[in-house]
Amino acid sequence: MHEELDRVGTRLRAVRRARGLTLEELAHGCDMSTSTLSRLESGKRQATLELLLPLTRRLGIRLDDLVDPVPADPRVRRPIIRRDGMIIAPLAPEHSPISTYKITYTAGAADPPLKTHDGFEWLYVLHGKLRLRLGEQDLILHRGEAAEFDTRTPHAMSAAGGRPAQVISIFNDAGARMHTHTALE
Repeated sequence: MHEELDRVGTRLRAVRRARGLTLEELAHGCDMSTSTLSRLESGKRQATLELLLPLTRRLGIRLDDLVDPVPADPRVRRPIIRRDGMIIAPLAPEHSPISTYKITYTAGAADPPLKTHDGFEWLYVLHGKLRLRLGEQDLILHRGEAAEFDTRTPHAMSAAGGRPAQVISIFNDAGARMHTHTALE
């Protein structure tokens, strides 16, 4: 907390300069002495609400703009989805515009019907073999192979070779909605 307060002066100076104001102009506009403002910016004076409120009002910023926000926890903690012979592990936050999933297609699951929907999909095979039916094509993708396609083309994916296939799939928003939500959700 103390380190955050020490950086307030530096941020205050940066905003003042970005607004094209001199020490004298800002201090005068806030009814404080130039030396008080100078000491505040250099960290030689403790930042207090009494000093900061008139400065932030004059600069058109919020108090929060002078301190770093507490960084959000970067871990993605979303439940795994099990559906139609797939185990879907979300790898991106829920409202991310690009959705990323680790999908395991279980061995022996029935071939899903071809589907179409708006969006694009990018996938990368981590383990196993993936059967990708895409329009008239019936492809087997091996470990280390990738594919990209417009999901308006009829498509379906499943494990091939009698073993599970694990992929990283990246969808734009429309593709993610179709692949990870059911009609009941």
